[in-house]
Amino acid sequence: MENKCLDDLATEAGIASEYINAYGKPQVIPAEIRHQILEIMHTEIPVNRPVSHTLASSVPNVKVIIQGQAITLPLDDSDNYQWQLHTEQGEIFQGQCQYQLTLPSHLPLGYHTLTLSRTTCRPACCTTRENISAQQQSMQLIVAPERCYEPEMLINGEKLWGACIQLYTLRSENNWGIGDFGDLKYMLQELALRGGAFVGLNPLHAIYPAMPENASPYSPSSRHWLNVIYIAVNQVEDFKHSVAAQTWWQLPETQRKLRQAREAEWVDYTTVMALKIVALRMAHTQFQLRSDNDPQYIAFQQFVNNGGKNLYSQAAYDALHNELHGENNTYWGWPVWPEEYRAFDSDAVKEFCLSHPQDIDFFLWLQWLADIQLAECFTVSQTNPMPIGIYRDLAVGVAQGGSETWCNRHIYCTKASVGAPPDILGPLGQNWGLPPINPHELKAQAYQPFIELLRSNMRHCGALRIDHVMSLLRLWWIPQGKTADKGVYVHYPVDDLLAILALESQRNQCLVIGEDLGIVPAEIVDKLRTRGVYSYKVFYFERNERSEYRSPTEYPIQAMATITTHDLPTLRGFWQNRDLALGESIGLYPDKTLLRELYAERERCRQALTASLIRHNYLSSEISLTEDTQLLLPQITQQAAVPDQSELTMPSSVNHAVHRYIAHSNCALLGLQPEDWLDMLQPVNIPGTTEEYPNWRRKLTMTLEVMFADNHINELLQTVSEYRKQSL
Repeated sequence: MENKCLDDLATEAGIASEYINAYGKPQVIPAEIRHQILEIMHTEIPVNRPVSHTLASSVPNVKVIIQGQAITLPLDDSDNYQWQLHTEQGEIFQGQCQYQLTLPSHLPLGYHTLTLSRTTCRPACCTTRENISAQQQSMQLIVAPERCYEPEMLINGEKLWGACIQLYTLRSENNWGIGDFGDLKYMLQELALRGGAFVGLNPLHAIYPAMPENASPYSPSSRHWLNVIYIAVNQVEDFKHSVAAQTWWQLPETQRKLRQAREAEWVDYTTVMALKIVALRMAHTQFQLRSDNDPQYIAFQQFVNNGGKNLYSQAAYDALHNELHGENNTYWGWPVWPEEYRAFDSDAVKEFCLSHPQDIDFFLWLQWLADIQLAECFTVSQTNPMPIGIYRDLAVGVAQGGSETWCNRHIYCTKASVGAPPDILGPLGQNWGLPPINPHELKAQAYQPFIELLRSNMRHCGALRIDHVMSLLRLWWIPQGKTADKGVYVHYPVDDLLAILALESQRNQCLVIGEDLGIVPAEIVDKLRTRGVYSYKVFYFERNERSEYRSPTEYPIQAMATITTHDLPTLRGFWQNRDLALGESIGLYPDKTLLRELYAERERCRQALTASLIRHNYLSSEISLTEDTQLLLPQITQQAAVPDQSELTMPSSVNHAVHRYIAHSNCALLGLQPEDWLDMLQPVNIPGTTEEYPNWRRKLTMTLEVMFADNHINELLQTVSEYRKQSL
């Protein structure tokens, strides 16, 4: 009986009892896993049950509707109620009701407050004022538009293109060994001259100044603030004006370290961060000499005031982490800090903040610098002009021991992590090590954490890519200490979240792109399309039931097409099996039978790709499949899992043909990687690895200055721009 009760509670709480696995078959979730996740949630409040029962039990603490919909809330008793609705715009609507509450159907968009009151009499025959008691309940009413924002050019059917970059990979003559906001500004200007509409970025979320080697942009400390390593120090006014900073800058030892960091093949995060922190501390000292009525000082104070507790907690975390990690480098995050520092509102943390005001102010100032430099980049993109300019990337979660979980512990379930269930290539699934948000606590907080997250990431950009957009519907939760195959799907209030996404998208005039790769539940596909969220189409995966590459005309319009992503091989790497060879060398494919099949499948992909390029007239049919393009792999035998790679060099004709092919696609947006313009082989990231490969560190092979002066690259980009216009 107890298990039956727990099963019912788990179902009511949105914990799935089964799912369709990667093989298309129903997979039952063991009851003990569901019960464990239920316990981790620390709640028995399912998503659709109201949090408060002060009045009628059917009245929730928050209600989200689409503008124009009828709004009716049933009431559980026959008492008379008075209601008053205060809109965000300052309007007041009011009335009386019994049995059900019906509100005006054409309320303005926004976040409104509804107050519901009832009057009861004791006893029924008595009407004196003393015997009348009033009860009230407030609820938030969120009125959202039907669709997310779309730029006018897309509404008019124009086809836009841009570059998708990992900012840290950029080389230049001026940066300090890592791509920065100065490089981004330069790239925006150069791409605009060539017809580009945007530059897409990796997540810019705050990482760890004290531990810069923890560099994954998809495992951040906080998604509300920025990674300060991207500050272009040479563009900071107080760095230029500081005598101490300029003296340090001219030292031979400083210049030697800068030169080494610039010339390194991989980003040396430790050296880069150390150099920037030294320089920026001297610049901060100079900044503090400004008077109270200095425009920059006033702007900084306004930024701090607007950031409120959220910003202050970020600065406090970075300052405290820097102090503790300097004493003991095993202090990777708050879960292993001394007990007294593990809660943001503890007395010890308050004492630290009071005794280290300069350190707190320094990290506040770094966030301000990063924000104004990103804002300047977006301004450059809009004055050129570029229809979108910058498109940012929102990671699916945050690291367990970062600042976001430190200061908002209640909303995160830190005894679980999210990932992906087993599939063909990963029989044990994936564990991303990111604690999930509790959907019930999210609703109890009237979705405010989600709203603030969108606002933080829709700043200074024209589009936002949402990583793993299926998380709005469901996430794969894995109990702490379990492998990823011992997880379960937990459902989220997808309709409410999509409506709020549309509202914030319209308010911020920010296009939304949903990364919908992998196993995409049928139930969310139409929801995303209806709400105006653009899909994400990767060329490698766009094949029909006959394994043929889809024609450019078969691509959907409401989508962004791309050749590859940060988690996939470059075009040359795909052609030359670099991802498979790397995976083999670091032990990702211990099953030799599976590895042979992967190589065989890659051969079939190359054959199908070339056939499609020829069929659609992007590649000459006169090219020999066995000689000029060197398509055919040597015989793969049972003894040799890895075939000979010596004859697999990808010709430039194939690279250009693929770019023309994808440029002709019906997709409204096209995002291209500079790695493919440069014919690069090495990937930026190998999913499922941590120490085995230097993820998030590989740079481009050319500086931006050299790349944009290259005739072959300029010809390629000119062709892409022309083909985008032809696809109208």
